[in-house]
Amino acid sequence: MTFSIKLYHSGNLKKLAGFLLLVCLLLPVITVLAEETGNRFYGDTKHGWFWYEDPLPEEELQEEITQRKAVSLNSYSIDDIWNMHPDDFQNLLNDLQKKAVQYPNEQNILEYLSMQDVARRKALAYTNVAMYVTQKHSDLFNVAQVYPSARPGITARVRMQQNEITQTIATAGNNHALIFFVSPGCDFCEQQAQILAYFTDKYKWSIKIVDISRQIQAASRFNITTTPTLLLVKKGEDKSLTVSTGVITLSELERKLYRSIRHLQGNTQGDHFLMYDFERDTPLDPTSILKKGRQPWVQTD
Repeated sequence: MTFSIKLYHSGNLKKLAGFLLLVCLLLPVITVLAEETGNRFYGDTKHGWFWYEDPLPEEELQEEITQRKAVSLNSYSIDDIWNMHPDDFQNLLNDLQKKAVQYPNEQNILEYLSMQDVARRKALAYTNVAMYVTQKHSDLFNVAQVYPSARPGITARVRMQQNEITQTIATAGNNHALIFFVSPGCDFCEQQAQILAYFTDKYKWSIKIVDISRQIQAASRFNITTTPTLLLVKKGEDKSLTVSTGVITLSELERKLYRSIRHLQGNTQGDHFLMYDFERDTPLDPTSILKKGRQPWVQTD
């Protein structure tokens, strides 16, 4: 009994494996055909489902079938295919795939799989060259120098970021202030107030609380309609920037406040808003490439 059960299960496993293999082989073909059908329908919706069109004349239909059958790799050398323009390569690949699906004989499938193999090798060649170029020109393309993935590097990066945040906030307390907009019955405001208590203990900042239900003019001046809202202002200047709306943690408040301070001070523009000082003139500096005085694609050696 045990031996017969094992054979029964073994046979089922073989059938299941064969079925899964068949699904894997047909899935790319089915996907392509489904995409083409969808594109034809949605790209030409005015025809609808019942639009009548005269069928192709018999001569044109036969010519189309003849052209489809005539698609073959015999007209190309391997160098032709390797150096073919990507658009032409894709068109030839698609034509061979359709031919292999419509006429699935050994030769048609061999040609289609050969084209797929060339495509794989081209992708591999691109990957290899791209890795070489990024390693050779690491000062331009390799962000690992300032955004490492190794644990010691991550620890150092986080420490550098936190040092910048802490020093910037501590220094800016002399000429910046936070306005804390609240409203009656706002439970979120109470939670944010507790977090702000830790903030003031750490940085000794002055925070002005504004009840938008009573100080309507102040709320209207800064267009505040939601509470809790934190607004950064620069003393002696008509400059302000919303730091947050809703409850945020102390660490998140520090990060957003650091960015807001630097922006009000004119140290960052929109395209540098998230950047730290130690990231200047690195691949994480969006405009650093404009300051190098040369085109990165010009070989100098």
